[in-house]
Amino acid sequence: MADDFSYEIKESLGVFSTAKSGWTTELNKISWGGRPEKYDIRPWSPDHNKMGKGISLTKEEVTALRDLLNKIELD
Repeated sequence: MADDFSYEIKESLGVFSTAKSGWTTELNKISWGGRPEKYDIRPWSPDHNKMGKGISLTKEEVTALRDLLNKIELD
């Protein structure tokens, strides 16, 4: 099953943090296993060959998250 793991970054939407190690936390559109693309937030190694744990969201979920974040008052 692990041999079937595949992904393709369809669109890089932005980097919002960079660690001293060079890993970046990014928002991308990714197709996992050939399925329709989702919005994805996770850390990546500089060469994008390794990734950390992250979260993948549908368009509806990322829209709801955006709306929620826009309501938050930051100190």
